[in-house]
Amino acid sequence: MRTLKLGYKASSEQFGPEELVGYGVMAERHGFDSVFLSDHLQPWRHDGGHAPAVLPMLGALGARTERIVIGTSVLTPTFRYHPAVIAQAFATLGSLFPGRVVLGLGSGEAMNEAPLGIVWPNGKERFARLREAVELIRALWRDERVTFEGEHYRTVNATIYDRPEKEVPIWIAASGPAATRYAGRTGDGWITTSGKDPALYTGTLLPAVAAGAENAGRSTRDLEKMIEVKVSFDPNRARALQATRFWGALGLDAEQKAGIEDPVEMQRLADRLPLEDAARRFIVSTDPDEHVERIRSYVDLGFDHLVFHSPGPDQAQFFELYGREILPRLREDFQDA
Repeated sequence: MRTLKLGYKASSEQFGPEELVGYGVMAERHGFDSVFLSDHLQPWRHDGGHAPAVLPMLGALGARTERIVIGTSVLTPTFRYHPAVIAQAFATLGSLFPGRVVLGLGSGEAMNEAPLGIVWPNGKERFARLREAVELIRALWRDERVTFEGEHYRTVNATIYDRPEKEVPIWIAASGPAATRYAGRTGDGWITTSGKDPALYTGTLLPAVAAGAENAGRSTRDLEKMIEVKVSFDPNRARALQATRFWGALGLDAEQKAGIEDPVEMQRLADRLPLEDAARRFIVSTDPDEHVERIRSYVDLGFDHLVFHSPGPDQAQFFELYGREILPRLREDFQDA
């Protein structure tokens, strides 16, 4: 296993630009290894929601920090952005902050694209667009004067003039077998999220990423395996539970969320859930031992980059509690495992 890395999810859906940059600085100060930002045009809920643009946010965060890895979890390079724009932006970020930038990509959410008049396609087309976008981004980083004739994207003698010495790694977010095989086959890393049926990880996703890697003649050791771990840690259990309410949309199943493109409607549906359902994706506990043991299950599965998402409004308390109670124990138990 690689050395275990511990990151922080800076929730762009919940906090504004100045807060997020400040939290990124705090994360570095409290010993986190990475900070990952969402890329949303619209948040999961209207009241109290935020959606700062991720590209300037990454530049600001990189300038205010010194060592942490920064990246997206995740960005969709297929509708709001032409893949060449993302290739240029991340080449610039990689030049400014060499060795510290990750491009996390996924096939997207209708809520971020449909409000711009985009007719939201089916999953097959979204996946095809993602694969083609990755191919084009890498071609632009590798070659000069790129003429690309794809099904969805085209370039004519396009050049990225300012590129880092080493390409920015591309991590693929995937929660289904086909996309996860693709991540194993071509990604520098794989991104998924916690709180789902354990059988999904053991029976579907981990075998898929391993199969993809094997088909490409490599091992899963060749890619970083990141999981976003949702945690609510507070000395007061009622407060820890209530903190998850903002993220009630995560408690909706796929059928409940299908076709919802408006944060107002998403909020209405989420707020109808019982609090226990809103919290079901989170590790909600006042006990550090319970947090460590439940996090251990993901490390035991082979995940080597844990990015913690805390749902509460008091992120400073999260840094203090996790920095003191959880991170040192995880490092002691699993570093260089």
